Amino acid sequence: MSTDHGEHAPTAAELDAMTTGELRQRAFAAAEHRHDLRFFWDLVKHLRAGEDFAADDGSAGGLGESVTGLVELVQGLLGNDDGGALEPMLRARYIEYLTNRT
Repeated sequence: MSTDHGEHAPTAAELDAMTTGELRQRAFAAAEHRHDLRFFWDLVKHLRAGEDFAADDGSAGGLGESVTGLVELVQGLLGNDDGGALEPMLRARYIEYLTNRT
């Protein structure tokens, strides 16, 4: 498989060998490039602090009107530790996103 830029796309095993920070950087860059609001909003909904932002209907409630806004929101919620106890879920989400994008 190749990426949008023609380079080799890492396999799930190659991605799993990366640090969570590297996975986060790759997934965020790919989602930003694709203007994929759903990716970022999905992360917000899964973060503990994100529960304060989630509306009962699951919508962004006006917070996610741009990729930049959602990236900043997710980065703020994650801080520097990629979620601590949520790291396994985040790693899985990043790897899934990077291996399933077309």
